[in-house]
Amino acid sequence: MRVLFICNQNLNRSKRAEQLFSETFETRSAGLYNEKPVTEKQMQWADIVVVMEEHQREELAMRFPKQYLKKRIVSLGIHDIYYYEQEELAEELKAKVAKLLRGLNNPLKYIKPLKEGL
Repeated sequence: MRVLFICNQNLNRSKRAEQLFSETFETRSAGLYNEKPVTEKQMQWADIVVVMEEHQREELAMRFPKQYLKKRIVSLGIHDIYYYEQEELAEELKAKVAKLLRGLNNPLKYIKPLKEGL
């Protein structure tokens, strides 16, 4: 599974998630408000997009409305209070991604996005 992790600057949360889960998934990370923000190409590459906060999902909907309708985009609910090497960040990422994976394995939790025009 190709997972794109996104946060505000791609310095701490998403960058750490990319590194932390690189042996489990194909991972990449991006930021929304940095010098090289997430691109449509990165969105297309991902099977699932994982944002750290709900407002980031809303921002993706505004920037990439067509991709937004086609992708599974989930929020982990991890606030921007950590630095990259902080062990609490790693533990919270592990716990939230484990919960996310349990939800993805439950077919009732995942409803495929509607196709455009339906």
